[in-house]
Amino acid sequence: MSAAILLISCPDRKGITASITNFIYQNNGNIEHADQHIDSETNTFFMRIAWSLKGFNISPQDIPSEFMSLAKKFDMHWNLYFSTHMPKVAVFVSRHLHCFYDLLLKFKQNYFKGKLSLVVSNCKEVEDIAGNYGINFLYSPKTKGNKKEAEQRELEILKKNEIELLVLARYMQIFSPEFAEFFSNRIINIHHSFLPAFAGGSPYRQAYERGVKIIGATSHYVTEELDSGPIIEQDITRVSHRDSLADLKIEGKELERVVLSRAVRWHLERKILVYGNKTVVFD
Repeated sequence: MSAAILLISCPDRKGITASITNFIYQNNGNIEHADQHIDSETNTFFMRIAWSLKGFNISPQDIPSEFMSLAKKFDMHWNLYFSTHMPKVAVFVSRHLHCFYDLLLKFKQNYFKGKLSLVVSNCKEVEDIAGNYGINFLYSPKTKGNKKEAEQRELEILKKNEIELLVLARYMQIFSPEFAEFFSNRIINIHHSFLPAFAGGSPYRQAYERGVKIIGATSHYVTEELDSGPIIEQDITRVSHRDSLADLKIEGKELERVVLSRAVRWHLERKILVYGNKTVVFD
């Protein structure tokens, strides 16, 4: 049976939790998950609550209108989702394929609550991989001269395919501010946590030459400011002088796979609330 999921943020005050749970209870709903957080610095209340729609007195299409008066009372920003909805996802990838292969397998194994509908790449060789998995492919090479036209074509195809989430699986291109804004909080990127300390084309070599003791990866939403969007997930592993440059790259790729996968899964499970340039992740 499907469930309804509410993500809520609003100024903190007494009675918010009681009012929301009473709304569900009074309409014969059974709460399956509830979590909340208060940011004391900004006095902001955050909540994720999910309840079964079996026997619920309000039809799914009428829940927004019925909930509106309560939302206005507490000045809520809120979004309603349903567990039966499977968002369509597009993966953008360049020549580094480790995250891409990981996502392909996990979508095939129904690890994510979404459908991988499109692969976009500036590398032609990715087409055969997507084809082997039965996924639509768009070859979209970009240069300084054609970037605007290429993004417009991508945008048209993304709209046509009703894509709701973009995942950058080591996609080595930068989106325009207009493109990033159109998919605000719906583009997830992965990068090594050396940024910005070890920026450029050879971050692992720079790190190796500096003798780093930890390496890591960061997944975040994309904004017009490169690699500065709201962070979703991070992880690290320790390394030492015994590790070669090749060892660092292997460990780094593994972290990138894991961290990106977590971020995608949490987004599709509606467990992330963005506020300002931060996130609340309801794990």
